[in-house]
Amino acid sequence: MGTIPYEPYDEALLGPLTPHVQLIASASAGYNEFDVPWMTSSGIWFTNTLHSVSGPTADMAIFLILAVVRNTSVAERQAREGKWKEGLTPTPDPKGKVLGVVGMGAIGKLVTGKAGVFGMGVVYFQRRRLSEEEERGLGVRWCGSLEELLRCSDIVSLHTPLNDETKGMISHSEFEMMKDGSFLVNTARGAIVDEHAMIAALESGKLKRAGLDVFVDEPGINRFFMESDKVVLQPHMGGLTEEAFAASERECLENVRALFEKGVPNSPVNRPER
Repeated sequence: MGTIPYEPYDEALLGPLTPHVQLIASASAGYNEFDVPWMTSSGIWFTNTLHSVSGPTADMAIFLILAVVRNTSVAERQAREGKWKEGLTPTPDPKGKVLGVVGMGAIGKLVTGKAGVFGMGVVYFQRRRLSEEEERGLGVRWCGSLEELLRCSDIVSLHTPLNDETKGMISHSEFEMMKDGSFLVNTARGAIVDEHAMIAALESGKLKRAGLDVFVDEPGINRFFMESDKVVLQPHMGGLTEEAFAASERECLENVRALFEKGVPNSPVNRPER
């Protein structure tokens, strides 16, 4: 499951399936549109896809990082309009910049590895710190707070799930903590960022540019983002590749197989109450 017209996936939609359904499998990594507490109390397993979309989503994050740093959307428009380099100025180089990764899960780790190819240093924040061995292997430094990460990063990339704790976690006060002229990329969930606060940060120049693959009111996009030269947009395409689409379906089916063979799916988000 994972189709916008049918959201949210809650008791009102899925209640008629109980008590017969044992598992609901999502073909995406994020699951804020699913009522997991209801599924848990109804004795239903819920699974997401841990691996299929991670690589393509990390690729999208890197694409957006390069696009906002190098201002590629404006340059492309100039070329298409026959204006060549008219009004364009040199952009920063990603090499040597500090990338702040918020959420060091599967996608965050892949972004970290890819960022290193471009010469970026990486710091990260999440409540559960990685082991020292993992940090050495990834070449990352842990920040003890979100504020610490925001203050030292040139580019911030969001890779945390949307929940009550992370909704609106980047708002006016957080943008004030960021460096002047910094960049923000969001391939996680739109509501992690207060869009009105982001618009204010873009208008003031606190935020130089933003790269967005996700939005609060999908499929609707705030008119400011659609019209601003300071925003690079994608219509939630991060995990949408031919390979990922097929792999995510296989991962869903493997969760079903595991439930029947082992009694527990491979990637459970919850543990049902029986």
